[in-house]
Order: sequence, then C-alpha cells, then structure tokens
Amino acid sequence: MRTDIPDCPARDFYRGLYFAICLMLLCACAREQQEPDWTMAPFAKVDAVNPVLGPLDTSSFVCPVRGSVVHWERKDVFNPAAVVKDGKVFLLYRAEDTVGRHAGTSRIGLAESTDGLHFVRRPEPVLYPREDAYINYEWEGGCEDPRIVEDESGIYYMTYTAYDGDIARLLVASSQDLVSWKKHGAVFRNAYKGKFVNKWTKSGAIITRLENGRLVATRIGGKYWMYFGDTHIFAATSDNLIDWTPLVTEDGKDFRPIFSPREGMFDSDLVEPGPPPLITDKGILLLYNARNHPETGDPDLPAGTYTAGQILLDPNDPTRVLDRTDEYFFRPTQPYEITGQVNNVCFLEGLVFFNDTWFLYYGTADSKIAVATFAGG
Repeated sequence: MRTDIPDCPARDFYRGLYFAICLMLLCACAREQQEPDWTMAPFAKVDAVNPVLGPLDTSSFVCPVRGSVVHWERKDVFNPAAVVKDGKVFLLYRAEDTVGRHAGTSRIGLAESTDGLHFVRRPEPVLYPREDAYINYEWEGGCEDPRIVEDESGIYYMTYTAYDGDIARLLVASSQDLVSWKKHGAVFRNAYKGKFVNKWTKSGAIITRLENGRLVATRIGGKYWMYFGDTHIFAATSDNLIDWTPLVTEDGKDFRPIFSPREGMFDSDLVEPGPPPLITDKGILLLYNARNHPETGDPDLPAGTYTAGQILLDPNDPTRVLDRTDEYFFRPTQPYEITGQVNNVCFLEGLVFFNDTWFLYYGTADSKIAVATFAGG
C-alpha cells in the first residue's frame, strides 16, 4: 500500500488503516499458532483432496424397516470415526438419506484407504436401524456420530447416538471386523436402575493410549473412562466397555460436569467431545468441539460457529482439568466448511496415527468429510 500520498490527512488515514490491518492479521495468526506445548497442533487441512467423502446418489440398499430400496447416503455424509486396521485407515461415517420426517434417516457407512486420503466405500451401511430390540431408540432418526476404540484383544467398540426423533441416546456396539456389529443398547441401561436411559445423551469418547499404531482403550484406576455430552462434558466409567456408570451430582439427579462452556469465548455455547482422548506424557489430551454463542460468545466468530479446542486432564484423575486452550485451534475456513446443511461447522470425531502422521477426520457443515494432518509424534 502507498504511504507517500501528498495530502497529509489522507496519508495519515491510510497509514493508520494499513497498520490496523497488519495488527489484525498478526492477532489472527497468533490465535491459532501460540499453543501450549502439551497440545497437538498445528493441523494442516489437506486441501488437495478435501473433502475426502461427500454425498453419493448411487449407493442403495433395502432398508429392513421401510422394506424398500433407499439411497442411504444421498443427502449428507459427515462426522466420521476412524481406526487403523491391517495397514489401512477405515472411516465409519454418518450418512443421511432424504426420506422420512426428520430430514433423513442416518446410518453408519464404512470406507477404507491405503493412504489416509483417498477412500473406497462399501456399497451398503454396516450399522443401521432394523427390526431389533433397539428400533424404538433408533427409528426413524437413525444411528449418528460414531466414535471407535479397540481393546487389547482387538475387539472394536463403537459408541454412537441413536435418535428416535425426540430423544438422543448414547448406545454402544462391538465388532471383530468393522463390518458385522453386535448392538448392546444404551450405555447407561444398567446404571442407577436405568434412571438415565431416557435422558438426552450423546458423543461418547473413550480414553485410549497409542500402542503400535492402535488407539487402545485403557483403564485408569481399574476402570475404563469415557467423556460424553453436548452441553457440558461429563464422564462415566466401565468395567467392560459396554456397561457404563455416569458420574453424578451429589443429589444423584443429574450428570456432574467435568468442564463447561466459557462466556465470551469460542466455546461459549456448548462443548462436546471430539475423537477418543489420548493419554500422553503430559496427561489426558482431549480435542473437543465447541459452538459459539450468538449473543455472549466470541465476537470475532459468526454466531453458532463450530470450532475446536484442546484440554488436558489428570492421567490419575480424569475429572481434574490441568490446562485448557484459550483459543480454538481449528475452525471453518473453506467453502465446504462454511456452507452446507449447517453453516460454519468443523466437527472433529476421527483421529488415527498412520505412517508416522496424525490424521484428523471431521465433518464439514454437516454435509461432507475432510481431513487434516499433524506430523508431530
């Protein structure tokens, strides 16, 4: 920009504008670059291949509930879990059709990749509503937003949201091959005489450790731990990765928050677990999703924007927060993240360590799936 304008008032104005713009740019860069040393950042979006998955018109199968052929991933494809198996990356992703009362029924599809970037899909979903013991939970909203871990013997456990059109419930299923899944029902069905089965629950992320490229569910104090929730973030424990007991308030009437939204910040409206948390040498690292409150949030973000933060918890006491980032490390910047079924959304759910690189998979605008990478150890 020129600063040698003859007219002094104009020159001073443009100089001021120039330096103001520079300051804004520097502040914007600082927001996403100055992260504590315990964080996993920065992630670089792989723009050359993104989005890696999107809606597909040609996929069809016979829905066992409707009794007719549906194009099960025609409307939107988003919010994937991820796992490494047999030298490949597998995504278990949410796909919506265009049929029914709830803007489409959700089912879980499966795709695989030899490089983490280019995926081949199975033609039919692998987990979906059917005439079984769980249809009243899953129909007709469907099966949503999976997260996946494996145990030490190699059995996979998927937490997912069942939506009946009124209540979202956190359910769990297990598999040995990622294709055939055994449903186990609501994660809290046996806790406190089932009093929380019909309470709104979502987004179960089980604490893991990295072991030979696998994210393995890990006991702390003799128990498995899971973070969950989509308002505050809560916690639950389990002996078997199937039956979970939530931590509750002193009066036993509600879940006890582990951490909560913060007024005036990027995470002012809600906080929600991202991929399975990871035990590191610094503590338990949780990447979490956050929504900006339209009135009391970060004024530099559009109302309702979904970004992501990071939080560190005590590896000996997973309810104790050690540190938390003040700024988001991931936000919508690309057209497919800004415009879609829900605008301004990056929603993190899948994380794997593959070929000495961390691959982060996330839903974009509740419409497509993208990937970002981090080369740190």
